[in-house]
Amino acid sequence: MNPKVTKAIFPVAGLGTRFLPATKSIPKEIMTLVDRPLIQYAIDEARAAGIKEFIFVTSRGKGALEDYFDHAHELEATLRSSGKSQLLEVLRHTNMESGAIAYIRQHKALGLGHAVWCARRLVGDEAFAVILTDDVIQGDVPCLQQMIEAHAETGGSMVAAMEVPADKASAYGVIDVEEDMGSIVSIKGMVEKPRAGTAPSNLAVIGRYILAPTVMQNLHKLRTGSGGEIQLTDAIADEIEEGRKVFGLRFRGQRFDCGSKAGFLQATVAFGLARPDLRDEFAGYLSELVALRKAAE
Repeated sequence: MNPKVTKAIFPVAGLGTRFLPATKSIPKEIMTLVDRPLIQYAIDEARAAGIKEFIFVTSRGKGALEDYFDHAHELEATLRSSGKSQLLEVLRHTNMESGAIAYIRQHKALGLGHAVWCARRLVGDEAFAVILTDDVIQGDVPCLQQMIEAHAETGGSMVAAMEVPADKASAYGVIDVEEDMGSIVSIKGMVEKPRAGTAPSNLAVIGRYILAPTVMQNLHKLRTGSGGEIQLTDAIADEIEEGRKVFGLRFRGQRFDCGSKAGFLQATVAFGLARPDLRDEFAGYLSELVALRKAAE
C-alpha cells in the first residue's frame, strides 16, 4: 500500500472570461450550480476522498472565494434563533476549520503547471491531488475517491481519463497508452492539445490528478509548452521519460465542463433532476418546454 494522499491543490486564479459579465464582480468558482457554488462541489469531493489540507492558488479579485469558507456568525445566530436547523446544517458544510485552507497567490497567468508549482512549498515531499473546479463529476462514488483507492495500489502518478470523440481530442491532453488493464491504463506518453488527426488515443485527461512529488521538480524547470504556458501535462510526461510510473483511471461517472456555458447548463439540468426536492417540478417544466418546442416546429 502507498501512503495516503491528504493534500489537494485547487488552481482558482483564472479570470473566468467565458462567463463575463457575471465574473466581472464574482469569482467563477462562486457561480452556483443549482444552490451550491462550483467550489463547494470540489471541496465536497475532496473531503469524501479523505483530503485534510486544501491549498488554493488564487489571484487578485478572489476575496469572495476566501470569504465563502469563513464562519458567518451573524447569519448562523439568526438562523439559530429562528429555529432553522436545516439551514444551519447546510451552512456547516461550507465552513472550514482554521488552518485547513491555505491561500497562495499566482501573480502571473502562466498556465496550469505554473499554478500548481506555486504551491510547491506547501506540498513538500508528499504525493498530492489537483482538482480543477471547472470539471464537475456526477457519480455514485466521487471521482477523486476512486483515484485515491486505485493509487493506493499502483503508486506513481495518476490522471483521470475519459474517452472523447476524435474531433474533440485537440481540446485536451491525450494519453498514449502503454497497457490497457481495463479501468486502469499505464501511460507511455501524453500530448497536450494534439493537432487534428494526430492524437495517440481517444483517452483524454480531465481535471483530476494524483501526482508524485517529483512532478514539482519537473515543474521547477519552468519550461513553456503549448500556448506558451507552463503545462502540467509536460511535467507529467517528464515522469515517464525519467522511468517513473504514470497511470490513467477510467473513472465511473459523468463529467461536465462547467468552464463552458453549454456544459454549465447541462450540469444544472443533470444536478437539478438528481435532487428529490426539485425533480418532479423541474422535470415537468422541461417536458412542457420540449413539447412546446416540438409543437412550434
